[in-house]
Amino acid sequence: MDGNGRWARSHNVPIAAGHRAGARALKEVVRRAGDIGVSDLTVFSFSTENWNRPKDEVDDLMTLFSEMIDREVPELDAEGVQMRFIGRRDDLAPALRARIEDAERRTGENTRLRLFIAMNYGGRQEILDAVSRLASVPEDGVTEDAFRAALYGPDLIDPELVIRTSGEQRLSNFLLWQSAYAELYFSDKLWPDFTADDLELAVAHYGTRERRFGGR
Repeated sequence: MDGNGRWARSHNVPIAAGHRAGARALKEVVRRAGDIGVSDLTVFSFSTENWNRPKDEVDDLMTLFSEMIDREVPELDAEGVQMRFIGRRDDLAPALRARIEDAERRTGENTRLRLFIAMNYGGRQEILDAVSRLASVPEDGVTEDAFRAALYGPDLIDPELVIRTSGEQRLSNFLLWQSAYAELYFSDKLWPDFTADDLELAVAHYGTRERRFGGR
């Protein structure tokens, strides 16, 4: 979900307003994803590199995350969405961690859509943390399945489609292990302008792809 800051600048509003517009876009996309039969949706909300942004912006984002959890969890729960968070939680404020854990408990039995939220997440850091967890495992025991079990979300299904907004064409440290065979789709729209219809367009485009996983 890229482009909140550029959207804010283009509309001559504070960066925080761009992030709030992005939050509204996310709500619309999550609802449509469930309607069209998507089973797992992972969104990149805050990266390990985002701590390097101006302190005021980071503080606004942390406040927004807390507000969104408080406001949206009851509705997501009622709509059958299971919320999961992946990333390093120790760096987050205790109150935000408590909200995250409560959201996971409250929605844990829902089955309509699993929404994974990458929060304080970095693909390289996830791999390093997995390697650290496997340090004591004998070499012949380090299989792909064992490595996956050491990741932040061991049951997260490898994405079939990765959508990147704002016209940038890179992965930006997102699900590096899991996206090995994902199809990539790039949208020129800034994230706050990305609609549920744009999601359907991306999924329809994915349907025209032929996935061979290295075969012929």
